[in-house]
Amino acid sequence: MPPPGADALGGAEGVPGLSNEMRTLYVVTYDICDEKRLRAVFKLMRGYGDHMQYSVFRCELSELERVELVAKLSERINHNDDQVLFFPLGPAGGVREGEVTAVGKAYAPAEHGAVVI
Repeated sequence: MPPPGADALGGAEGVPGLSNEMRTLYVVTYDICDEKRLRAVFKLMRGYGDHMQYSVFRCELSELERVELVAKLSERINHNDDQVLFFPLGPAGGVREGEVTAVGKAYAPAEHGAVVI
């Protein structure tokens, strides 16, 4: 029996071949030319990652979440004037995040432990 939210082939429900399990770390950066669109993109991005700097987010996304985020961003931006870039850094929690070089204020990777409710 497939896990909840997955189809019989292991893909995400409703999206054949997409898994919601493995997460990849991305740096997502954007350049939005209109103030209204900029606010809409910022509000959307807050739901997907950690705000690092102006127009820069650190996101741990499954492939399904990445596809979903790209689709939502695509609806909010002007494709002739705006730009959003996804830089994959490898598996979330992997060694690549420890290789970040910071000039000035030190970079501290976000710690994501268990949440007890």
